[in-house]
Amino acid sequence: MSATAQEDPAIRVLPEPEGLPEPLPEPAVEELRLETVLGALSDPLRLTIVRKLLLESEAFDHSCGWFGLDRPKSSLTHHFKALREAGITRQRQYGLERRSHVRVADLDTRFPGLLALVAAWAPEAP
Repeated sequence: MSATAQEDPAIRVLPEPEGLPEPLPEPAVEELRLETVLGALSDPLRLTIVRKLLLESEAFDHSCGWFGLDRPKSSLTHHFKALREAGITRQRQYGLERRSHVRVADLDTRFPGLLALVAAWAPEAP
């Protein structure tokens, strides 16, 4: 049986604080489809975003500025939306910014071992 992300000591799963805004629209757990999730993760930037959230989270959720990505805001918006619509991340609106975190429990339920593979992925050096 594959290890889940929640069992992997390298993956940071932080407790959900109280009083969070409602999440933006996303697929329900039972609607998560492997081909959609893998399609979203096939982009190296999105894979990097998810890996950083899994391994380096400092808070429950993060704004796109936390990632330190040198990309136009419109490009980042597209990538974060693709991750949310695939069901990989959950986003909430805090005033003018959106913050994201990985739906660890939901993805572990549907695809055990997938997030451990994402966390173990090593990006190629530029």
